[in-house]
Amino acid sequence: MITLEIAQASKPLSEYAKELRDEIIVLMSGSEPVAVIVSLKNVDSLDLELLSLSANPEFMEMIEKARKEFRNGKKLSLEEMEREFQTVD
Repeated sequence: MITLEIAQASKPLSEYAKELRDEIIVLMSGSEPVAVIVSLKNVDSLDLELLSLSANPEFMEMIEKARKEFRNGKKLSLEEMEREFQTVD
């Protein structure tokens, strides 16, 4: 991982993106990360979908809510889940 102070970036961001290999560049504003440049050269459509979801605040709220419920013991066994979501033919 490479960190780059955005105010000190001396090249256009497209140039930094072209130079990427396996690393990511985290753009910083002082001590705060504000953006990431990551290569998508070997990324398929599913990975792009996951990347998009991970940047969606509503989706991340749903994930955090589910994690909190799980930590608090609210979970279903496989059998319970199958009964809960059983479809009627």
